[in-house]
Amino acid sequence: MAAVALFSVALATPVLAVQPAEPAPVLFDWFEYTGRDIAFGTPLPEGHYRNPILAGFHPDPSITRAGDRFYLVNSSFAYFPGIPVFESEDLVHWNRIGHVIDRPGMLDFDGLGMSRGVFAPAIEYHDGTFYVVNTAVDSGGNFIATATDPAGPWSDPVWLPTVDGIDPSLFFDDDGQAYLLNNGPPAGEPRYDGHRAIWMQAFDIAKLQPVGPRRVLVDGGVDPSANPIWIEGPHIYRRDGWYYLNCAEGGTGPQHSQVVLRSREVWGPYVPYGRNPILTQRDLPADRAHPVTNAGHADLVQAPDGNWWATFLASRNYGGVHYNTGRETFLLPVEWKDGWPTILDHGLEIPYVAPGPAFLSRRASQAPSTGNFTWRDEFDTPELGREWMFVRVPKQAWADLASHPGRLAIEPLAEGLDTLRNPAFLARRQQHLAFEAGTALQVPAEAGTEAGIAAFQNETHWYFLGARRVAEPVGEGGGEGDAEGGHIELFLEKSSHAGRQVVATRALPATDTLLLKIEGDGGDYAFGFDAGQGWQWLARGQDGTLLSTDVAGGFIGAVLGPHARITQNHER
Repeated sequence: MAAVALFSVALATPVLAVQPAEPAPVLFDWFEYTGRDIAFGTPLPEGHYRNPILAGFHPDPSITRAGDRFYLVNSSFAYFPGIPVFESEDLVHWNRIGHVIDRPGMLDFDGLGMSRGVFAPAIEYHDGTFYVVNTAVDSGGNFIATATDPAGPWSDPVWLPTVDGIDPSLFFDDDGQAYLLNNGPPAGEPRYDGHRAIWMQAFDIAKLQPVGPRRVLVDGGVDPSANPIWIEGPHIYRRDGWYYLNCAEGGTGPQHSQVVLRSREVWGPYVPYGRNPILTQRDLPADRAHPVTNAGHADLVQAPDGNWWATFLASRNYGGVHYNTGRETFLLPVEWKDGWPTILDHGLEIPYVAPGPAFLSRRASQAPSTGNFTWRDEFDTPELGREWMFVRVPKQAWADLASHPGRLAIEPLAEGLDTLRNPAFLARRQQHLAFEAGTALQVPAEAGTEAGIAAFQNETHWYFLGARRVAEPVGEGGGEGDAEGGHIELFLEKSSHAGRQVVATRALPATDTLLLKIEGDGGDYAFGFDAGQGWQWLARGQDGTLLSTDVAGGFIGAVLGPHARITQNHER
């Protein structure tokens, strides 16, 4: 399992003469995740691959090639570590090798909603150096980071204070001159809501700063008369004497699309392709089986064999509009027709299974990136696997794998899942519409500590299946208990637009070890437990749509993982 250091935070807490006792850490023995999507059950013929290539909350992919290797980055918003970096030899099998934002001091997301933070990174490789440009929304603005090894370490952010807007990207021309593109406000007053422009400026690679005048390459979109919205995600490529400007248009929802323009000169004028968009799913029947929607935000790359491929985001829906897995990364070949690139002909559905590149590895499985699989973490490595994320940037080391070998020890915090800071919650992506996630934990020994497993979309939309120890014996009608040692209270809590509420509770006999699980199938979620007498359900038929992006809002997908918190019984 690839590993990443838990923290590199140095705490500077003054030593007091008298300090309140810290709650004991909660110990988790293992965490297991299984996906069982019907769409992934289709057999995979030899030489084919499965879409999405990165399932579950991997939006805004950007790709580059260095020699015979490909490198891809995604948005991570307010999660930490930020901006995952993937490597592949065949465009299909991807390994997460690191993160661009992997040191707590690089960025701070405290006070931000989960769908703020780092948006739409763009990666390029030039002359031995990797470059990532990005926007830290509400947390610093546009910046660039560099590395000679894409696995890291990456430089601290170098801020670009003169660049407004979002979605910056770099283009290196054949003469070595670099250019910075981005989405920004139009030159004058916007004519309508969503009216944006694509800007470009020369970029000094030695100083890592833009230079010279900024110019608008596209105002509004490919057809200004139609008032197109949110022209964004620009990338420029050079091929056969043409400069191709590739952009997303229509917003990141069901109207999302990809458009292309070209020019003989890098500064334009850029002329739109007559058959735009080159990728969309907005015109397909809503009642199609296993729909893929929201397709766009594509980036193109040329493989060593001369063929071109596109990575892009799209979502797998249920119920017509819901998607708990967020925006995912897909792959399709690029076909050049009469000097123009096309990703998918109009009216065609994005395939779940497609022919791969000629250099596709013979490895059939793409797990744990996509497909149906079981993934289990025994917490028996020195460091956390890179699959795990933190909600915002941790300010203290509340999790470790060293103090209790073979177990994950989480120090409970006063921060709950509704905080705008960092709760004691480890998150891994929900990658399937139909899934099961479970864990085994040592029930907290102290009253005032609550621990269990959470399904989390953002700070206002989540479920928490937890347990707490109650010192008093169970009263009349309270169920089973131990009159001498008290009992365990199991509870399911949820948060939505209606606020926080307790869905169900149950008293259990005093026990040390408890197994908890969450099962989901589209919008139907169930929450179960095993206290030594086999699996039982605490609550079934729960509304999982509150974890969908369309209900909760924002740009991310649901995540799952262990969580521990303290109540007012502990003073910190």
